[in-house]
Amino acid sequence: MLGYDLVLLLAAAIWGFAFVAQRMGMDHMGPFAFNGIRFLMGALTLLPLMLWRAKKYPKPVGEFDNRKMLLIGGGLVGGLVFLGASFQQVGLIYTTAGNAGFITGLYLILVPLMGLAFGQRTNAGTGIGAVLAFAGLYLLSFTDSLRMSWGDFLVLVGTFCWAAQILAIGWLSPKMDTIKLAFTEFLVCALLSLAVALGFESITWAGISGAAIPLFYGGVMSVGIAYTIQIVVQKKANAAHGAIIMSMEAVFALIGGWLFLQETLSLKGAVGCGLMLAGMIISQIWGMCKFGKRDKIINIRRHIPIHVRKNTRRICQQVKRNSHARRCHCRFPQGSGKGRGHRQSQGEQETEP
Repeated sequence: MLGYDLVLLLAAAIWGFAFVAQRMGMDHMGPFAFNGIRFLMGALTLLPLMLWRAKKYPKPVGEFDNRKMLLIGGGLVGGLVFLGASFQQVGLIYTTAGNAGFITGLYLILVPLMGLAFGQRTNAGTGIGAVLAFAGLYLLSFTDSLRMSWGDFLVLVGTFCWAAQILAIGWLSPKMDTIKLAFTEFLVCALLSLAVALGFESITWAGISGAAIPLFYGGVMSVGIAYTIQIVVQKKANAAHGAIIMSMEAVFALIGGWLFLQETLSLKGAVGCGLMLAGMIISQIWGMCKFGKRDKIINIRRHIPIHVRKNTRRICQQVKRNSHARRCHCRFPQGSGKGRGHRQSQGEQETEP
C-alpha cells in the first residue's frame, strides 16, 4: 500500500507543479496555443498505451465501446475539458499558481454537489467540506471591497467545467474503454484550442521552442504520464489515502509557485488555503469513516439475553450438522451409476469361488 501511495503522491506533485509550467509557458505563447500543443502531446503519449490495450483486450469493454459512441462521448467530454482548460489557462495570466491550484482543487467538493442534480447521493461531509472550502475561498480570493479577483474568478468557472467533466467521465467510463475515451477527449481539446489559437493568437516556431520545457512538462508529464498513473494505481491504493493524496495537488502548486515564480501568500490567504484543504479532505473521507457504528453494535449485543444467544448458537450448530449430513448422503445417491458399480463389484466378489 505504501508503494501505491507514493506513486499517487508523485502524480499529485506532477499535477501541482504543472500550474507553474502553465504560467511559464505563456511567457512565449498565448494560452490557447499552449493548451492546444500540450493536449496534443498528451494524446500522443497515450497512443502507445491505447494500441497495447486494444491488442490485449480486442473485445468491447462496454455497451458504448464502438466508434460512433466514442466520438460522441469523447466530443462531449473533450468540449468540457476545452472549457475547463481554457478558463484555467487564461485565469493564470491574472492570478498565481498557488491560488489556481487551490481553486481548481474545489472540484473535489463540486462533483458531489453537482451530482445531486442527477440523483446521486452524498453525505454530511460534503456539506461540511463545502462550508469550510468556500469560507477559505473568500479569505483567499476576495478583497476588502468584497470583490473577487478576475483571475481567480476565471479559474473558478473552469473548476465547474472540470467537475462536469468528471461527472460525464463517471457515466461514460463503465460503458467504454477509458484510455480510448481519454485519448479522444484530449485530442478534441487540442483541436478546439488550436482552432481558437489560429484565429486569435500568433503561433511561431520561436515561441514553441522557447516554451519547449513547459510544453513537455504540461503535455507529456501532466496530461500523459500522471493521468496513466492515476488510472493504473488508484484502483489498487487505499481509497482514503488516495483521496487525501490527490488533495495535495493544491499544496504542490503553492510550493511550486513559491520555488520557481517567487510567489508569496499573505496570512489571510494562508488561512484560506488551510480551510480549503481541510474542506477537500473532509468531503472525500467522511463517507469512508464508520463513525459510531462499532459502539452501536456492541451496545446492541450487550442487551441480548445470554440464554437467547446460547439457543441461537445451538440452533446454528444443528443446522450446520444437518447440512453436512445432507451433503454426505447426496454424494452417492441410490441408483446412481457409481453406486451400482460399487454394489456389482461387491456381488461379483461374493460369487467368486
